[in-house]
Amino acid sequence: MRIVTWNVNSVKQRVPRLLQWLDERRPDVVCLQETKLTEEAFGALLGEELAARGYAFASHGQGQWNGVALLSRVGLDAVERGFAGQPAWSGKEEARAISAVCGGVRVHSLYVPNGREVDSDHFAYKLAWLAALADAVGAGPAEVALCGDFNIAPADADVFDPAAYVGHTHVTPPERAALGVFGAGGLTDVLRDRWPEERVFSYWDYRAGMFHQDLGMRIDLVLASAPVAGRVAAAWVDRAARKGKLPSDHAPVIVDLDVAPDGDLGPVVPPPSAPRRPRGTVRLPQSKD
Repeated sequence: MRIVTWNVNSVKQRVPRLLQWLDERRPDVVCLQETKLTEEAFGALLGEELAARGYAFASHGQGQWNGVALLSRVGLDAVERGFAGQPAWSGKEEARAISAVCGGVRVHSLYVPNGREVDSDHFAYKLAWLAALADAVGAGPAEVALCGDFNIAPADADVFDPAAYVGHTHVTPPERAALGVFGAGGLTDVLRDRWPEERVFSYWDYRAGMFHQDLGMRIDLVLASAPVAGRVAAAWVDRAARKGKLPSDHAPVIVDLDVAPDGDLGPVVPPPSAPRRPRGTVRLPQSKD
């Protein structure tokens, strides 16, 4: 079973690329984030195309912001939008989580809050959201996979230069501690587990040529319980999907269970051609003087 997570950063903008990619990679389960469509609009836009390819689907959206979806060719049962105890933002529960049983595994598509500024209200919301998710998952089934944009780089090895991120979200000790709760609860970061020493990113800022210089971060994760992690035959980032015209700023993360149709290809396919830049020579585009 091939499980994929992909922040598409507006599914409406990615339709031709998404459909072509589905035909090329033939995933069994796809977790999408930042769909930016209501559930009705998602179905109207993609329903016929997905059905023609054998996918059942479920989405959870609110229009202009956020939005998550699940596509599955191996069953889509017991769909749950949101999760027990999910905190609200500005009095409303955002469309950031959807889960279903696909091929015997409870698969979650997650778009974790960004956090915006360190120590801001949104940062506190992010930590509370993750804590509530950990509690909900801890009470759930043994076979589970959390897939999505976690907006956290688990370790310094998951950013191109730790010094460039000082003072920014995504790398702070509180965020990493909140993410670490899932590992303490028995979930495995399957891509890093398979490639513990490799340079691998899943997100590159659109600005300043960050992708072409391979100045990225790994924030799109698949965290799997032991029964699922033990079945992993391959795990990799499909970097080719970040190339070309009108790409998302994220690349899909692909995890193959039991069988690897394309072989055990390596952590990033194709590997980046840009040489590694010396640390301390590049600032983030959003950094303030």
